[in-house]
Amino acid sequence: MRRFVTAVSMALMAVAAGGAAQAQDAPAAPAPAAEESVLASVIAGSWRSDADKTRDAFRHPAESLEFWGLKPGMSILEVQPGEGWWTQILAPYAARTGGRYTATASDILNPALSQGARLGRQRFELRFYNPGLYGRVQLVNWGPEATPLAADQYDFILLSRSVHGWMSGEGAVERNFGLLAKALKPGGVLAVEQHRAKPGVQDLKAGSGYVTEAHVIQLAEKAGLKLVAKSEINANPKDTKDHPFGVWTLPPTRQSAARGSKEPPDPKFDRAKYDAIGESDRMTLRFTKG
Repeated sequence: MRRFVTAVSMALMAVAAGGAAQAQDAPAAPAPAAEESVLASVIAGSWRSDADKTRDAFRHPAESLEFWGLKPGMSILEVQPGEGWWTQILAPYAARTGGRYTATASDILNPALSQGARLGRQRFELRFYNPGLYGRVQLVNWGPEATPLAADQYDFILLSRSVHGWMSGEGAVERNFGLLAKALKPGGVLAVEQHRAKPGVQDLKAGSGYVTEAHVIQLAEKAGLKLVAKSEINANPKDTKDHPFGVWTLPPTRQSAARGSKEPPDPKFDRAKYDAIGESDRMTLRFTKG
């Protein structure tokens, strides 16, 4: 047991050291010449890696955020931000326009939370600790045992590619949409980006990672939200949605083994046709709270 605790402590120290170095080395965001140039400026920011910028061709950050109605000074909540692809854009934008950026994070008050999840939260927190660039990034606990989000707190909530992950838990997806609807201010925006299944009957577990547009709309409307508009900004007609390892067969994940499998990636798996498809076909939806 002592060895495990020591190993975890050493891992946290290593993460902290790396995060501190990044916080010191990351460039501060230069002040834009005019307010309307802020979004373009942060998307072009030198702190974003070439790999992340390459994905702009599929994720269209400027067009998507403009469609969703992001405005200066908004209070922003990003749900399950992962490694922070959107965070690198939204946090500097909020900091430079007088807004506020918050992200959900693993519920550290839950004693059952895995050590891996705790370390993941620590890495995210340290990576985005740079007040000169990202402002004060705030984290709120998120999970089945977490205290519900406060009511009427956010002008803009981004829900990016999380819906399918909620559908495997009994009642989780309905609960989470309800929490987000409650947390939105009246008139606030729920922005949704999600892998889009072919129209038809929805697999209620979403094992492939794809969800029908109609199902997402139904979930949001059941939570009391209103669909304002939908866009084909992030559509990909090349995506046939019938891949051997679900949506994770495609870039950027590029799996060649079943999720959760202990089998190593298949070196003979023919990736060419899946790489040629690019990233998944995605719905882009805008909801509001009346």
